[in-house]
Amino acid sequence: MSLIEGEKEHILACVKEVLGENTKTRENLIPLLQQVQHKLGYLPSLAMEKIAEGVNVPTVDIYGLATFYNQFRMNPPGKHQVKVCLGTACYMVGGDITLESFERRMEIKEGETSPDRLFSLERVACVGCCTLAPVVVVDDKVEGKVTPTRVDGIMLALNEENGKAAAEQKPDQSEGDDNGHS
Repeated sequence: MSLIEGEKEHILACVKEVLGENTKTRENLIPLLQQVQHKLGYLPSLAMEKIAEGVNVPTVDIYGLATFYNQFRMNPPGKHQVKVCLGTACYMVGGDITLESFERRMEIKEGETSPDRLFSLERVACVGCCTLAPVVVVDDKVEGKVTPTRVDGIMLALNEENGKAAAEQKPDQSEGDDNGHS
């Protein structure tokens, strides 16, 4: 995923700060990665490369660690994070179909973030709401009995919310006189 404006500088500053506060040894790699992810929300390639340089280990070793442990994210979290439960109860009543529906609507795969960074999609093992299966957690809100039709409704609501937020950020075009002329 490509970096957005100003992100490269932010990543470099974050890694520099974390490396400056910690012992730069191979044994400390996991805590270094955890701290960088905590600050950035994910582990971008640039951060892993700079950690490799700082600790003086091959970059491939950093990638190996980060991809081995599922606690590390390689993609930035979206503004809206959608987590589809695929625990036994949810899977048995169509959790996999729910996940596929979100993938189609968002045009991303599980584990990815949309290019505009509005949505990220992940599967989770269980959210503890088995009687509501299949369950989806959208941001921090639990949605139960999620069918493909409900996926459409959830996405419509999120897109409307994003549209309203974008409209509120645009300056009013009629600032001038009462006729909308300057």
